[in-house]
Amino acid sequence: MIKNRTFQLMFQTAFCTLGFLGIIASFGTFNYAWRGDFYVHFTNLSNYLCIGVVLAELIQTVKKKEDSYVDKLPLLKFIGVLAILLTFIVFNFMLAGDREMYLNFQINSVLFHIILPILYVLDWFLFYERGKVKITYPVCSTIFPIVYVVFIFIRAWILNFDPTVPYIYPYFFLNLDKLGVFGVTKWIVLLSLGFIVVGFLFYGIDKILSKNKKNKLK
Repeated sequence: MIKNRTFQLMFQTAFCTLGFLGIIASFGTFNYAWRGDFYVHFTNLSNYLCIGVVLAELIQTVKKKEDSYVDKLPLLKFIGVLAILLTFIVFNFMLAGDREMYLNFQINSVLFHIILPILYVLDWFLFYERGKVKITYPVCSTIFPIVYVVFIFIRAWILNFDPTVPYIYPYFFLNLDKLGVFGVTKWIVLLSLGFIVVGFLFYGIDKILSKNKKNKLK
């Protein structure tokens, strides 16, 4: 755990800089092709959330005068940890191998699938004040991906579930045409359960680290 304000400023500034570079790249800027569908990818939305949270942390760190732990937006911080981990795990272990290899090495892909997820989780471990995670957070965190799934299907409905529309189903486990309602529901349930399990794991880690910190202060 690092309370040093200067180190926090350096880390958070670097994260936000890389984050804004990733946001610009997610619009297709560096490929000279505007991506009007950037908002349909959970990868982009989860990273946008995390960048916003770290930006709020950076503003807090700039304003404070002394060394202290970060404690800004605890629920959103926790939701971001789980969402960005979901992005990291699903992409690197389930999706990356099915894409053209060069796509995995584009700026947006490297930043949003690897670098920023690792840095965000490190930020939570290194700088964030322990004991902030509540037992309800793991379940509350599922609201974000569930709302995302609902949004994707509402969008698909508006577009008449037309399979020729690019990214009508951004991920294979949401593809109603190939998996059917039962198959998609199974994937959503499995991923949600995994999300909750990982959430309680981080809840436990937070409690253990909080307890250790209190014992050291005695």
